[in-house]
Amino acid sequence: MDRRHLMLGAAGALAAPALWRASPALAQGAPAAAPAPLAQPPGFYRFRVGSRTVTMLHDGSRAIPLAQGFVPATPLAEVQRVLAESFLPTDTFRIPFTLTCLETPNGLVLFDTGNGPQPAGAPVGLLAANMRAAGLDPARVTTVVFSHFHGDHVGGLLNADGSAAFPNAELVVPASEWAWWTDTGNESRSPESQRGTFPNVARRFAPYQGKVRQIAADAEVLPGVTAIAAHGHTPGHTVYRIADGAEQLIFLADLTNRPELFARRPDFRVAFDFDPAAAEATRRRILDMVSTDRIRVTGYHFPFPATGHMAKDGQGYRFVASDWSAAG
Repeated sequence: MDRRHLMLGAAGALAAPALWRASPALAQGAPAAAPAPLAQPPGFYRFRVGSRTVTMLHDGSRAIPLAQGFVPATPLAEVQRVLAESFLPTDTFRIPFTLTCLETPNGLVLFDTGNGPQPAGAPVGLLAANMRAAGLDPARVTTVVFSHFHGDHVGGLLNADGSAAFPNAELVVPASEWAWWTDTGNESRSPESQRGTFPNVARRFAPYQGKVRQIAADAEVLPGVTAIAAHGHTPGHTVYRIADGAEQLIFLADLTNRPELFARRPDFRVAFDFDPAAAEATRRRILDMVSTDRIRVTGYHFPFPATGHMAKDGQGYRFVASDWSAAG
C-alpha cells in the first residue's frame, strides 16, 4: 500500500469518531427515518390483439395484513410457504388493480372501472390519472363492460362530486349479477362481508339510469367481445373474450386474485369469494382452457401490466408475463 492510501485510511479513521459523535441517533442504534416513496412513471401499457389496441391501465395497489382466514380452511403457514416460493412477503398481501381498455372504431371499451376517486396520497384510485397519461379521454368511453359489482370494480363509475365519470357510456352488466345485487331481498342470503355491495351498487349506477344493458351468459357484448360465465366469485361473475381475426385475449377479471398464490394453488379459496366451491370449479375450468389453448390473458389483480399466459404446472398453473419488447 502506497503512502497516499495510508494517509487516506488514516484520515478516514480520524473522521469516523467525529461522525459518530455528530449522529447520536446512530450511536444509540435508533432507526433511520423511512425514505420517501419513490415517484413512479405513469401506469399504462399497450399491445395489440389482431388489429385492435388494448391498453392496460393501472389503478394502484393496496397491501393488507396477511392473517389466518384470508384463505379460509387453509393453514396460514401453507399460504406463507407458497408466497415465499414466489418471493412475495409473508406478513402482508399486496393486491394490484389493473383495468383492460379496448380501442374500437366506435370508441373505447373499458372493462370495469377501478376503485374510484380517493383522498390525496391514496395508493389506489389512479385510473383517471393514468387514462390522461395514456391520452385516453373518459368522454370517449362508449361502453363499460362489468365482470362483477365488488367495490373495487364499480367505484370508478362516479367522479368525486358524484357525477358520471363516463357520461357517454352504455353500461353492460351480466344479467345474473344485476338481478342479485339490485334485489335487497337477497341481502340476508349474502355473506355478511358483502352486504354493503347492495347500497353501493344503487349509488354507483344511479347517474346511468336508462343506460344499463343486461346480457345473458355467453352473449356477444359487441362485435369481437363475448361473455363467458364464470360464476362463484360473485353470483354473476363473468369473464370476456376479445377476438380479432385469429388472435384472441381473455380478460379473467377476478377468476383469481394474485396468480402467484391462487393460480399456483387453485384449491386455495380466497375470503372474497361469494361461493368458494363454485369459484374453485370455475377457476380450474377456465385456467385449463386458457393454458391448453395458449390464449393470452389479462387479470384484474395480476402484477402490472397484468397480461401474459397461463401455463399448466403440476396441479396448478403458472403465470408467464408477456414480453414487453414484443408489444407492437
